[in-house]
Amino acid sequence: MSPVRVALLCSRVRVEEKLLLQAFRARGVEPERIDDETAVLDIGAELPAWDVVLVRSLSQSRALAALRVLEASGVATVNPARVVATCGDKVATSAALAAHGVPTPRTRIAFSPEAALAAIEELGYPVVIKPPVGSWGRMVARLNDRDAAEAVLDHKHHLGTAQDSVFYLQEHIDKPGRDIRSFVVGDETICAIYRHSEHWVTNTARGGRASNCPVTAEVDRLSRAAAEAVGGGVVAVDLMERPDGGLVVSEVNHTMEFRNSIDTTGVDIPGRIADLVLSRARTARAQPVGASS
Repeated sequence: MSPVRVALLCSRVRVEEKLLLQAFRARGVEPERIDDETAVLDIGAELPAWDVVLVRSLSQSRALAALRVLEASGVATVNPARVVATCGDKVATSAALAAHGVPTPRTRIAFSPEAALAAIEELGYPVVIKPPVGSWGRMVARLNDRDAAEAVLDHKHHLGTAQDSVFYLQEHIDKPGRDIRSFVVGDETICAIYRHSEHWVTNTARGGRASNCPVTAEVDRLSRAAAEAVGGGVVAVDLMERPDGGLVVSEVNHTMEFRNSIDTTGVDIPGRIADLVLSRARTARAQPVGASS
């Protein structure tokens, strides 16, 4: 049998992509890199005979477009388009989590500044407002009072973009100076970290400090439930601890960074991802031609 053909679709080769390439090479596979800046995918034409494509694009729109062409041509993908579409849209993520009974912060969606203000006051200050599409904690604000709410809502309204016409609002969870990020690969929660910060935004991209978090039965249960809700694959789940000790899921991420979590947890995260991707490749090869994935 010919060697497994793996492709890595990415925007640039960051530390995470280098670690993934090393993991594949350690398993005897040399991935082909597809640069999403220069790639051209011919719809309807026969694509190169990749067994599986691992998507690490930073652009949500590029990732989704490429995934839809690849999947229509019968190429296995990690993550699939349906997962990227759900995780890349906070409204879709929240709706999927709620539909599967996964506990989340109270969330309201509004479509005008007036309706958003009413929703904020119903939730009670402080309230967190987030862009429906975005990452790394950017454009996220905590609204502590009505003056702040009116100013931010007016600003968003006058930006005038399609994204700014949707107001995504969540109750503020009074975290204990940290939150939890867990990593789910396939159907297993492989590890988790605490993200500590004196700021209420704890993203490591915003200066948060990582330490190992034990994967308790509750962290495992909620992480796997959240991953299943968005369609599974390779995801990172963000959980927050309520003052009463309960956990809620705030977000699910489909192209997570993990460079700071390998030594912290002692888990070979890129190796575990490579193992799943190669397993998907073997499954794809075993399927009859024309069978749906």
